[in-house]
Amino acid sequence: MKTIAVIDDDVPISDLLFEVLTNEGYGVLRAYSGTEAKYLLCENKPDLILLDLMLPGLSGEELLPSLAGIPVIVVSAKANIQDKVNLLLGGAADYITKPFDISELLARIAVQLRNSSSSFLAKTLHYRELALDPSSHTLTVCGYPVKLTKTEYAILKLLMQHPGQAIAKSVILDKISIDTPDCTDSSLKQHISNLRRKLKEAGGEEYIEAVWGIGFMLPAKPAL
Repeated sequence: MKTIAVIDDDVPISDLLFEVLTNEGYGVLRAYSGTEAKYLLCENKPDLILLDLMLPGLSGEELLPSLAGIPVIVVSAKANIQDKVNLLLGGAADYITKPFDISELLARIAVQLRNSSSSFLAKTLHYRELALDPSSHTLTVCGYPVKLTKTEYAILKLLMQHPGQAIAKSVILDKISIDTPDCTDSSLKQHISNLRRKLKEAGGEEYIEAVWGIGFMLPAKPAL
């Protein structure tokens, strides 16, 4: 199930989107301010975000730079062309103006999810000396192959799809559950420990960083 985060302080619109998206088979997360959204996204990793701009606390424009790696459709009453251009150049995947047509919004969501899935499936993922090929399910470190279990591969693929972002343990378990249903909350720590050991043996350094109280991440930059 794909999950969509609705970040909008307009309760009637948020309720409408929740009902429509749920009926379409999506999981829905909701936040009503930019600050609440930051907390929500530390604990969850949705497949797509519907983002209003005029939010209490952090505005949508202020929040957008921190949403890299997740397709964002801006849903706003601002209709100025320059606003749209700036947001698209600033990282938004698409822009739809309020009031919007539900069928058009659903089509735009479907397109972004399809593009995102195709991108993740087709491209070799790179992080420093790591190269992960989704088509062959192989990993190389410094050009040398490293053998991973199915669970280790699924965990590393998820982390490499979102470098620099802390991913909660619950999100890791949810995202890899289709491919590795045997991985549980109690066994996740051991799987990551084994993965960290293999990567360190191959590359000579730590790659996966534990984020206290949240989960794990691949740091955006190497530690100095």
